[in-house]
Amino acid sequence: MKKMKLIIGASALALIGLVLLAADHIDAPDVTGGSSDITDFYAFQGENTSNLVFVANIQGLLSPSATASASFDENVLIEFNIDNNDDKVEDLVIQAIPRDGKMYFFGPYNPSTTGLSSTLPQDGSEYGVSITPYGSSAIIGSKGGMQFFAGPRDDPFFMDFAQYGEIIAGNAGGFNDPGADTFAGTNVLSVVVEVPKSMIGGSGTINTWVETKMKQ
Repeated sequence: MKKMKLIIGASALALIGLVLLAADHIDAPDVTGGSSDITDFYAFQGENTSNLVFVANIQGLLSPSATASASFDENVLIEFNIDNNDDKVEDLVIQAIPRDGKMYFFGPYNPSTTGLSSTLPQDGSEYGVSITPYGSSAIIGSKGGMQFFAGPRDDPFFMDFAQYGEIIAGNAGGFNDPGADTFAGTNVLSVVVEVPKSMIGGSGTINTWVETKMKQ
């Protein structure tokens, strides 16, 4: 079994009724701007309402020129954690790790270890999808009712940081409509998994969070 060591705190949310969207741009100092830096985590009901979609975005603020040469770090595991009985411990994980131009996915499965360390199954159950090159049409893989994607995407997070600064300074009473998108023209590296709700379990409310973990 391959062991991974946690190096960044999770972006987390509670998923109520299996329909919710969340994002987070709070970075840990040790990983800001690095290959394990999580910019956003999204979880929401899919277009097929029997499915859930999990999205982890990393390596934010990539310019178009930087995006062309950006790549997933083969020493960084991306792990979606799912708590379906509200004990605040992951009952299921979906893991993704890159190798030689592909992103390999594992799960969802019940992990043998929880918390700061993770292992990867060695039973041949993983599924690999080619990482979509920048500027190319999305390469989407599918297996057992699940769908998978990995590659660069436009940063979907919207925040008007200049106006936010004015509000904090007391020079403005609120945001403009429309505001200015601080992240316009920048990209992220995205990992997306769509999974049938039947594979997640639970009573309709789950807690979910994402982590990046560095290989020891």
